[in-house]
Amino acid sequence: MTELDYPFDSGYIMKKKKSLKRRLEQECPPPVMTKRIAVLGGSTTADIVRVLELFLRNFGIAAEFYECDFNRFRQEALFPSQELKDFAPEIVWLHTCIRNLSFRPDPAMSPQEIYDGADDETAGFVQMWESLKENFGCTILQNNFELPSARLMGNSSGSDPRGLVNYVGRLNLRLAEEINARSGVFLCDINYLSAVCGLDEWSDPQYWYLYKYSLNTRFIPDLCYEAAKVIKAVCGRNKKVLALDLDNTLWGGIVGDDGVENLCIGQETAEAMAFYQWQAYVKSLKKIGVLLTVCSKNEEENALAGLEHPEGVLRPDDFTLIKANWDPKSENLINTAKELDLLPDSIVLADDNPAEREIVKSVGLTAPDIGSVGDYIRVIDRAGFFETVSLSEDDLKRTEMYAENVRRNKAKAKFADYGEYLKSLEMTAEIAPFKPVYIERLAQLAGKSNQFNLTTRRLTDDDMTMRMNSDGYITLYGKLTDKFGDNGVVSEVIGRIEDKTLDIELWLMSCRVLKRSMENAMLDELVKHAEKAGITELVGHYYPTAKNKMVAQFYGELGFEKISADDDGNTVWRLALADYAGSKNEAIKVISEG
Repeated sequence: MTELDYPFDSGYIMKKKKSLKRRLEQECPPPVMTKRIAVLGGSTTADIVRVLELFLRNFGIAAEFYECDFNRFRQEALFPSQELKDFAPEIVWLHTCIRNLSFRPDPAMSPQEIYDGADDETAGFVQMWESLKENFGCTILQNNFELPSARLMGNSSGSDPRGLVNYVGRLNLRLAEEINARSGVFLCDINYLSAVCGLDEWSDPQYWYLYKYSLNTRFIPDLCYEAAKVIKAVCGRNKKVLALDLDNTLWGGIVGDDGVENLCIGQETAEAMAFYQWQAYVKSLKKIGVLLTVCSKNEEENALAGLEHPEGVLRPDDFTLIKANWDPKSENLINTAKELDLLPDSIVLADDNPAEREIVKSVGLTAPDIGSVGDYIRVIDRAGFFETVSLSEDDLKRTEMYAENVRRNKAKAKFADYGEYLKSLEMTAEIAPFKPVYIERLAQLAGKSNQFNLTTRRLTDDDMTMRMNSDGYITLYGKLTDKFGDNGVVSEVIGRIEDKTLDIELWLMSCRVLKRSMENAMLDELVKHAEKAGITELVGHYYPTAKNKMVAQFYGELGFEKISADDDGNTVWRLALADYAGSKNEAIKVISEG
C-alpha cells in the first residue's frame, strides 16, 4: 500500500489508522507469515501497537500483539505474567526511553560511580534479555536512548562524565556492544531517529505529562517504521536487488542524445556531485550483499559507454545483470528475477520517471518515489529495503556468487542434456553436522529462506547451537562449489530423534542452487547419519506459505510417502529407510563425515 511506503505522511497515518487497516485486509495479498509480538513499554504503547501492525502487514507480516501495563517492562521481562506466558511471544520489543533509566549521573558523583552506574544499567537490560530468551526463546528488539532535551552542564554535558549527554552516549555504546555479542537481540536506534526527527519536537514533554507517551505522537509512524524494518529483516522479508535506471537516475542527461562527454556527473557542479555521491552510495550497497542490476530503456552500447564515464563511480562489472533495451521495464524486472532465481518482489527499481514507476508498481513490483537526485540516497537508505541485522561472509560475496550463477545459466544453454550440463559443472559438496564456524550463516539462511523452505521455521544462533550440541538431533549443513566458484553454505537439515524416527523440523536450501541435485546429496547424507543413529524412518512436514509452493511435492519427488494432509494444505510424509534404494545423487562429488 503506497500510503505506508517510505516516504510516508505520518499525520495521515495517525488519522487514518482504522481505514488503512481495513484497506490492507481488503486490497493486499494475504500475509506471508504471522508473528506473536509482545511490546513491553516504559511508556504508553496503544497507538504504537496499532501503527506497527499496519507497517508489518504492508511488509507481508500479520501480527498478534501483547502489551504490558504501563512501565512494567522490567517486571514482565524478568518475571513474566501468566498472560504473557500463555501468549508465548516470538518477538519482544523492549520499548524504552530516557525517562526509563534507573540511574542518572549527578555532578556530585565521581567518574567511577558513573561508570559503575552505566555498567549496572547495561547489566539490567542484559538480564532482561536472558530471562526472555530462557522463557520464550524469542527474538528481542531493544531501543537505545535518545539524548536529553536539557543539559544541566551546558556543552560540558557532552564531555564531562558527570553530564547526562556523555552518560547516554556511553550507555548506548555499552548496549551496542552487548547486542553485538548476542544472538537474536537487535537494536532499534532511537538515538538516530530522534536526531532525524528533531530532538526538541521528538521529546516535547507535553506528550509525557498528558498521555505518558515517550515521544511526540506525530512521530509514532516514524518509530514504528523503524521497528518494522528490523522485524521484517529478521523474518527474511528484505529486498535483495536494486535495479537502476540510467539516464537522469545514475547521471544527469540522456546518454544516447547528449553523448557520454556531456553527462552530468563528477565534481564540477552541485548536480554533478549529487549524482557522484549517489553512485558511490549505490556501489557501497554491494558490500552488504545487495545485488545491482540495470533496467534501462536504452541501447546497450550507450548504456555501457555511460557506465564507463571517467568521472563516474559505477562500472559495468559492478552489475550482476544489465538489461538495456526497449522492452517494458516490468518485463525486464520479471526476467531479471528469473535469471537470478529470485522472486520479482525481491527487486527494488530506482527510476526518476514517475510514469515508469507507476507501470512497475501496477504489476505489484517495488518502485519508490525517489524525488530529485538530492533525495535518492535518503529515500533508498531510510526505506530500509536492505536493512542489515547480520552480515556474514556469504553476504560479502553475494554479488560474485550471483554473477557466477549467471555464467552457469549461460553454460547450461549450450547443453541439450541437463544431466550432462550438471556433470560439466564439476560440483563438489561438503556435507557434515553443524559446526560453530557456520552457525551465524545457518541462522541467517533460516531467517531469509522462504521459497525452498519446507516448514519456514526461523531459528536463531542459540537455537542452532543447542541443536548442534544435542544428542537428540541430527544436523547437516551443505556447502557447494563448482568450476565457476564457491556458493558457500546453501542448505541445512535439522531432524529431531524420536525413538527410531527422525522428525525433520527444518529443511531448506538457497534458491541460487536449485535443480543442481544438492537436495539429493543432502538426502543421501541424511540417510547415512540416520542409519548410523539407529533410525528406521524419516518423517517430513510441509507447511504451505505464500512463497514455498514450489516445494509442496518435494518429499514425494524424493520418494517419501504422503501419510496425512489437512484442509490447510499441511502434509506429512514418511520414508522407510529399509526401502531407500541407494544414492540419489549422481552429479555432485560429496565430501562427508558420514
